[in-house]
Amino acid sequence: MRPRHRRIRPVLLASLTLLLIAALLPTAGPVPAAPSGVTAFAGAVAVAADTAERWSVDLSVVGGDDVNVRRTPAGLRLRDPRSGVARAARGTPHPAAEGMLLGAPRTLARPATRVRAEVTAAVAAGATVETQVRGWRTGGGWTEWRATTAVFDRPVTRVQARLVLTARDSRAVPTVRGVRLTADARAAITAASPGRTYRVFATRIGLVGEVTANGRTIQPRDHFVALPSRRGLAPNNTGDYTVRVCTTSGSRCTYAPVWDVGPWNTRDDYWNPSAVRENWKDLPQGRPQAQAAYQNGYHGGRDQFGRVVLNPAGIDLADGTFWDALLLTTNAWVDVAYLWTGSGPHGVVGDGPLNIRVGASTTYASRGLAARYANVPIQCYVTGQNVAGPFRTTNRWNRLATGQYVSHAYISAVYGGAVPHC
Repeated sequence: MRPRHRRIRPVLLASLTLLLIAALLPTAGPVPAAPSGVTAFAGAVAVAADTAERWSVDLSVVGGDDVNVRRTPAGLRLRDPRSGVARAARGTPHPAAEGMLLGAPRTLARPATRVRAEVTAAVAAGATVETQVRGWRTGGGWTEWRATTAVFDRPVTRVQARLVLTARDSRAVPTVRGVRLTADARAAITAASPGRTYRVFATRIGLVGEVTANGRTIQPRDHFVALPSRRGLAPNNTGDYTVRVCTTSGSRCTYAPVWDVGPWNTRDDYWNPSAVRENWKDLPQGRPQAQAAYQNGYHGGRDQFGRVVLNPAGIDLADGTFWDALLLTTNAWVDVAYLWTGSGPHGVVGDGPLNIRVGASTTYASRGLAARYANVPIQCYVTGQNVAGPFRTTNRWNRLATGQYVSHAYISAVYGGAVPHC
């Protein structure tokens, strides 16, 4: 279904420089249009020139990882300003057109703990431009995406930025002319947090043939999930942000990448503590806003867009995840682990969906599936049945955090440290 648009008289602004500070601290929303001729700054912090590393994001390369954006002589703009990409809820039109450019990762000359983004853009009334940043931790794994001052919980060695452009009126779209990033090691760091698991209500996505927030065309029996925040949105064909979803009985589990935004909200990272959570900071950690709205009338029983919430969903499951991996027949409560909030070795499933077994052999029963590209946490490894797979022939089997096993023959890479023998 195509989005409906409110008619807004566009007011083209003069070029303005927006200084955004990108952080794992409490953050503001997208940068709105400022009055014509005004230069807006958000929390500028002085950085010593001898410790800072600066570079510009290449806006000229628009490829397969990018969604609904195009390069013009004036700058980066929405390709189709009439259609939204991210779904706020199944079957409900998104209230604004949206596009996203994913910049290339940059390997830093030295580890950093803070990244700032300076954006030069012309932004009309009703439009927004947001720069989001993530870092690759020295121990392995990406941080969440953050807008406005990015302070990382441990040093990062690579940095990647993405731009999100929105417009509520097809005649008033933003134009981005440049993005400059600054990385330094001036910020204090804290210990990494453990992985988080919460029980939330899951609904089925369906929508085969539609496009997800990261640009994937949904396939029949697809294996991915949607969460109501872009902070955990993985680029297409990656498992940078993976969840483990288990039935409440624990009889079935699946590992799947986060490739879409929804259900209901788009700025509800409910798995984060209040100090970090983007919106709804008065709700308990782990409680989705849609659940509070549906069960308790929170926010008048409506989502961030003012729509009446019709179910308490905190995660959406693609059809393959829903039917084939978890064997669900109807929407249900599930236990979800947000694996990027944890630490330790992770294996990348290079070919799948891969059976998760109760023992180190294909003769053992399958208790779920790990999707292709999913990043699975590995506790240790054992010797078991010899398996010829797409990456190697081996008798190594990796024991996952749930106590189940996957053959190492299907794991394309391991990061986050060495895997010990069980």
